[in-house]
Amino acid sequence: MRAWLSGQAAEETVARLYEARGVVVLARRWRGESGEIDLVLRAPDSYVFCEVKSAPSFDAALARLRRGQLERIYRAASEYIGLTPEGQLAPVRFDVAAVDATGAVDLREAAFGHF
Repeated sequence: MRAWLSGQAAEETVARLYEARGVVVLARRWRGESGEIDLVLRAPDSYVFCEVKSAPSFDAALARLRRGQLERIYRAASEYIGLTPEGQLAPVRFDVAAVDATGAVDLREAAFGHF
């Protein structure tokens, strides 16, 4: 339960950071048949899919991101994009946000490639 609450708090912090930058939060913990995406956002030039990882340090948080998760995120993002007016032609970006024990955020835009 503590990990779940910590994850929710981290996602809320990251969502607020995006909103302060003028990025619209479209969904939190969006779940499709392929899996879950922590944050789905709309930046002026693209849809943004953000994986949020929290841990005592940024390095520890980033180390929790595994290849299997990336593949799941790609599949779920493809599913989500299929529901948008642009369909599979929609511009997308995949970000990773690491949140440390103090609540500080290391946001890495375009942290990994796309499908």
